[in-house]
Amino acid sequence: MEKLLLELEREILLKDLYEMDECPPLGHTPALMHAYVIRPENHGTPYQAFQQEVIKTPKLGFNEVLVKVMAAGVNYNGLWAGLGEPASPTAFHGKDFHIAGSDASGIVWEIGEGLKNNPEFKFKVGDEVIVHCGQTCGICQECNGGNPMLCESQKIWGYETPYGSFAQYTKVRAQQLLQKPKHLTWAEAGGYMLTYATVWRMLYGFAPNDLKPGTNVLVWGGSGGLGASAIQLIKLAGANAVAVTSSDERGEKCMELGAVGYINRKKFNCWGALPDIGNKEEYKEYLKEVRKFGSAIWDILGKKVNPDIVIDHIGSQTLPVSTYVVKSGGMVVFCGATSGFNMSFDASFVWMRQKRIQGSHFASLSELYHANQLILQKKFHPVISDVFTWDELPLAHQKMLDNSVEYGNIVINLAS
Repeated sequence: MEKLLLELEREILLKDLYEMDECPPLGHTPALMHAYVIRPENHGTPYQAFQQEVIKTPKLGFNEVLVKVMAAGVNYNGLWAGLGEPASPTAFHGKDFHIAGSDASGIVWEIGEGLKNNPEFKFKVGDEVIVHCGQTCGICQECNGGNPMLCESQKIWGYETPYGSFAQYTKVRAQQLLQKPKHLTWAEAGGYMLTYATVWRMLYGFAPNDLKPGTNVLVWGGSGGLGASAIQLIKLAGANAVAVTSSDERGEKCMELGAVGYINRKKFNCWGALPDIGNKEEYKEYLKEVRKFGSAIWDILGKKVNPDIVIDHIGSQTLPVSTYVVKSGGMVVFCGATSGFNMSFDASFVWMRQKRIQGSHFASLSELYHANQLILQKKFHPVISDVFTWDELPLAHQKMLDNSVEYGNIVINLAS
């Protein structure tokens, strides 16, 4: 009788909605949840686009997992989702709403029916996990022995799917879960995987131009989340990272992370679209400034030593310079275009010097596993600049849009 009364009391106390500073009993999934929702009619600045709403907690599919989000990373694709540029994310998944956020740490809260008796699924309710953003079908030839990032069903969770991490609960596929390193806080664990795994693939995924001891790498945005990860990985490999930053203060931070030198891009004027080669005077002045930038690289690496690899995610403002300064036979690898998607370069510098321009997109599950091993072994530590509260989520995105994040990744803390 006493046990029955306790169960009845528990059921009466359970609620359909919990506030951000409340935590329901493990195993109880509320019907409703708080979330930052982007709707097409609200596309614009972060303060305009990200609106707090109470919505239904997502229902799980056969092989899906519900995760209670404890911390969520802020990435540039959240800005694109809010701005609706280059397209509204609702166009990718067909829903009339979108919850952004492609990084998370959290607790396994509910498991889909197809996973409960699957011996290959290693997680259980209550486990602490991190969520990565790569979704693939898992059954095509690319997923099995090929290149999973070429899977026709490949999507980035939180950008091309309706439910991301900016909510109390999110649903993910089983393959998206990785072990949370026990020595990391929720905030540290919740903000590193997108940038870290992306740059891992950029450095190791494209042989024969992959990272090796002694490789010289130019890293644009060296103090940002992706750049900070790149510098640490390059140093761990016994290679040399030259960071490009927008201030000496940020450059000094890169030196602390292990860069062999930094360049303050504000001291040069060769950014943006390639000038018309037919305008000889304008092009001559441009090349003069680019060569000055190249000499700054030589001041760090040695005379006539150009980068073997250039890590670029800036896009239209930097790609012309990247293709100029990378060495003959070297590689410019880019994973985004934060300054614009229309890119230009002098083709003669690419084909005559046999340079490679390589696009890169997130990482395979194998690459994710190997990258995470370094963190579990405490050989790599995520760099977190700022941790914001739930109510400060639009502010966090505005700081990223304004390029006022000093270094590393920024995170939203949902943990109560």
